[in-house]
Amino acid sequence: MRLLPFVLVRWLARPLAPLRALVAGQWLRVSEVDGVLAWLHPALRLNRVFARVEGRSWVAEDMLALRLRCNGNAHGWQAGQHVQVFLTLDGVRHSRSYSLTRVAPDGYVELAIRRQPGGRLSNQLLDHLSIGDVIELGQAQGDLQWPEQAQGVLLLAAGSGVTPLLGLLREALARGITAPITLLHYVREHGQRAFVDELQQLMTHYPNLIVRWALTGASERERDGRLSACHLEGLTADHALACGPAGFVQRATQLWPGALQSEAFTAPTRTSAVGSSVQLRFARSRQQAQGDSARSLLEQAEDAGLRPAHGCRQGICASCTCTLLTGTVRDLRNGALFSEPGQPIRLCISAPHADVEIDL
Repeated sequence: MRLLPFVLVRWLARPLAPLRALVAGQWLRVSEVDGVLAWLHPALRLNRVFARVEGRSWVAEDMLALRLRCNGNAHGWQAGQHVQVFLTLDGVRHSRSYSLTRVAPDGYVELAIRRQPGGRLSNQLLDHLSIGDVIELGQAQGDLQWPEQAQGVLLLAAGSGVTPLLGLLREALARGITAPITLLHYVREHGQRAFVDELQQLMTHYPNLIVRWALTGASERERDGRLSACHLEGLTADHALACGPAGFVQRATQLWPGALQSEAFTAPTRTSAVGSSVQLRFARSRQQAQGDSARSLLEQAEDAGLRPAHGCRQGICASCTCTLLTGTVRDLRNGALFSEPGQPIRLCISAPHADVEIDL
């Protein structure tokens, strides 16, 4: 039911401020207020972000760009960040993190979603999400930023890792960045090269931009191979941004001698295959469990019968952030140890280094 037009949904974001104050003062329950607002329009909420699908376009054989218009609750979003997309399938709420390839001031955003073989959420979005449908998004997160003072910028992407870098590239060029920019995009096959037409047009309009594609799974005659030192020779850049699977990002970090920002979208490789026995205490749940120092706290909490909030399971979306009360945890991505009480940790990339207690 849509008793209000969507343009009014966006306009109502500010006038709803008194209701937010009443909820903050515990005079009203947010769930009750949201129930009434959703009756007026499916995208109308006090704080949650809902968006209407405005357009769909295939930008590669296995990647779809979705043009969305958000309600008035998306604040401070920037291209290159990522958001959670929530969808309920057969009564189960699923979520997946996708990068913002474009953010416009009028509430329009663009996400690029790559088909994942066997992926329930990606296939549902690609095959069944229609123009006019309304979906829920999480608030934007992410730390990738364009290096404004760089004399030259190298963008290294593998697969769908091109999506946040494209968002940053579009905005940098629109702002008049004139430093040399090189984008190297690694894909398995020709058909997986995303946004080819647009990138070729950008090269025509901006002579400081060079885009190259490298094929890693094509026939031997066409294959360029995976990221290697020879691919980086002769590049005039003092700053690099890398995004892709964890192995690709690790390889880029090893090869690139200058400043580098990176973001991996697959689970990190564990630093140890066999762990020692540890005691896990979950304070709010009043449970204890015997665990090990090799696996993530998210996995072990689930094994203990708990259901922590989570999203990407890769350390990106921060949905599983929890407070460390006592003990020491290890970052599965790099082995760093954290033991400060009250420190926020991400369960999916944190393993217990010894006995720990967390606020879960």
